[in-house]
Amino acid sequence: MSYDAIVLAGGAARRLGGADKPTLRVGARTLLDRVLAACPDAAETVVVGARRATARPVRWTREDPPGGGPVAALDAGVRQTTAALVLVLSADLPFLDHDTVRALVRAAADGPGDGALLRDPEGRDQPLVAAYRAEPLRREIALLATEHGTLHGLPLRALTAELDLTRVTAAPLASFDCDTWEDLAAARARIREHGNVLEQWITAAKTELGIDDVAVDIPALLDLARDAAHGVARPAAPLTTFLVGYAAARAEAAGADPAQAVAEASRKAADLALRWAAEAQPPHPEETGSG
Repeated sequence: MSYDAIVLAGGAARRLGGADKPTLRVGARTLLDRVLAACPDAAETVVVGARRATARPVRWTREDPPGGGPVAALDAGVRQTTAALVLVLSADLPFLDHDTVRALVRAAADGPGDGALLRDPEGRDQPLVAAYRAEPLRREIALLATEHGTLHGLPLRALTAELDLTRVTAAPLASFDCDTWEDLAAARARIREHGNVLEQWITAAKTELGIDDVAVDIPALLDLARDAAHGVARPAAPLTTFLVGYAAARAEAAGADPAQAVAEASRKAADLALRWAAEAQPPHPEETGSG
């Protein structure tokens, strides 16, 4: 299911006092980068807005004149795409994930209508978390331009009302957006909750280190760190996990699968830590020859 992605990163962010919202950070990553991370397999990614630093390459464009609103921005983005399916996202979705994107793209590709959009837990449609068939999207944009003489200032509902769209039920936080400083504070607090912080940190660290393609078995690595800390010495935990990473990198360079390389290095180190810890116990009678 090939698709192009359009991320709308303009807007005045009036409720944020005019702050450059896409560059605000949640979990040490900008909102824009977090959205881009949710659609890594897009054939082409177009960001509509002022140029900014991004974690991966994108194509930039602007509506003319800038500040024309979502329909004008969407029109500018669509003009830069060629795929039959177009994913459309706003740039302020800190918890959007790849699974949600795939569900939208699949629903748009398999459904009989013009695309699929996310419906949030409160039952509200989210037209900026959606996948559209490009041909009817372009057609309706052109009809709106003819009818109104301009796309400037038109609301998205003027466009989506004319499209036959499947609704996809959102995961609890997939459609959460940051419109206010309170929203931003809530998002920052959310990723630090006990059930989320490790996954969020690992994702951020992998992105920062450029190793997004490596699957991290968090429970296995935590077990390894625990065994090294308890069976050897507390400082052995971070040093051992570093050595596992180094060994896995060497194995990958020699042609091993990255995930398998990490798993194998973790297994060997964990076995070593357990053997090391066992020597601290009183000898078994079979070892001493007594009994």
